Amino acid sequence: MRAVIKRVSETSVSGEGEIVGESGRGLQILVCAMRGDSEANAEALAARIARLRIFRDEEGKMNRSLLDTGGEALVVSQFTLAADTSRGNRPGFSAAAEPAEGERLYLHFSRALAEEGIAVRNGRFGADMRVRLVNEGPVTIQMER
Repeated sequence: MRAVIKRVSETSVSGEGEIVGESGRGLQILVCAMRGDSEANAEALAARIARLRIFRDEEGKMNRSLLDTGGEALVVSQFTLAADTSRGNRPGFSAAAEPAEGERLYLHFSRALAEEGIAVRNGRFGADMRVRLVNEGPVTIQMER
């Protein structure tokens, strides 16, 4: 699985004129299930993200995790993270999991993150959405499991 993690003070996702999910201080996580990914990949990625030390401690160093801060997470499906831009001008997405499997692993990732003790909100899988955030730092990190 691939993820882009952004440290945020607030984030939301809306679709069809309504807010689908929103959270305060914590992380916005864009996640993509890749062909061949399993539940174990989703669980490993969730555990790593929950413990990723990208929040400032009392000395201003990035030394605290989402678990340490009690922050929230907004998880948004993002199949375009599977983009292959190695040829031509149109990206290919064949490395992404099929939609049904992608949704299953996306939801499994969200549950695994919640089981780590994180308050999780979600976007709507496969929907055309508008994503809003205030990126702190800015801190943006790409991860793969």
